[in-house]
Order: sequence, then structure tokens, then C-alpha cells
Amino acid sequence: MEQIRSFIAIELPEEIKTALARLQDRLKTGGQSGVKWVNPYGIHLTLKFLGNIAASLTDEITGAIETAAHGIPPFHLELKETGGFPNLRRVQVAWVGLGGNIDRLRQLHQGIEAKLVPIGFAAESRPFTPHLTLARLQDRVSPAERQSFGKLITSTGLAAAYGFEINSIKLMKSQLTREGAIYSQISSVRLK
Repeated sequence: MEQIRSFIAIELPEEIKTALARLQDRLKTGGQSGVKWVNPYGIHLTLKFLGNIAASLTDEITGAIETAAHGIPPFHLELKETGGFPNLRRVQVAWVGLGGNIDRLRQLHQGIEAKLVPIGFAAESRPFTPHLTLARLQDRVSPAERQSFGKLITSTGLAAAYGFEINSIKLMKSQLTREGAIYSQISSVRLK
């Protein structure tokens, strides 16, 4: 049985990816070691990581996304503040938060979670925190370096305001390679 590493996501417009690349460039000037930067042109807003799934489930998953998206019209999001998980004193992941119509985004996320449970996907136990991942710190990074990187993240904001419209949700395939993950679309559901 063919397995596909997959996730459900919102793809970003090119101008947003370019803005994220510029932000990464400004963060890189801090010279932080042990940072694995995410390719800015592969950044997306993950709604649900599915892991390895049977290829035969893709139609059923797409149907669940369609049901969850029913009645949700296109909506607006914008890039907001920079931050880090779990916090800025012990940064493991650097990110950009999102603003705009977050209520509609949460409604869509909750609907997808609920519609996937009958197919066999456990609902996420952590609260949904909409963000775009910029970088991950390697395990070898010291606590002092993590804190220093957190200060850099705090002092390095976006150069301008960036907004974008959400018109569709994608079921994506992720192929892991030595050069990084390669993403391709399995299906797309339009918001109406």
C-alpha cells in the first residue's frame, strides 16, 4: 500500500514569501549558529499535519476538507509580529504570527479537525496557534544562544504591513530529500 507524507495547508502568495525571505535575511545578520532556516519559498500555513497516509485516503480527506470549508467565504490574513516557541528565552522555533480574520481561520481549522476524526485522525491536543515557521534551532544551541536569538527576533520586525486573501485550502504531499522537503499539491478546495 502506497504511503504519502501529507498535510493540509494554505499556500502563500509570492509577495508574502518574498517578504519572509527579506525578514530571514535581516535575522541572519545576527550571525546565530545552529539555525536551520526554512526555505522561504516553501513556507505555508499548516492547518493539519497528517503524517504518512495511505494514498487511497486522499479522496476521503479532500471530501472532509470540502465539508469543513462549506459556507466559509474567502477571508483576509496579515503578517503580524515575530516570535518563538516555546518562548523567546528558550527559542526552538522562530515564527511570524498572523492577524486579520483569525476567527474565520480558527473556524476552518476546527472544522477540518472535526471532519478528519471519523477518518481516523486524532484531533490535535494543543491549541491552534496560526504561524509561519522561519527557522528551527538545532539541539546543540546553548541556552544563552537561544536567549540571544530570542532578543534578535524581538528586535527584528517586518519592514512593512503585508496582507493576503485566503481563497483555497490544499492537501499537500511532502517528499523529504537531503536538500529539504519538496512539496506538491494533491488536491485543492476553493472557499466560496
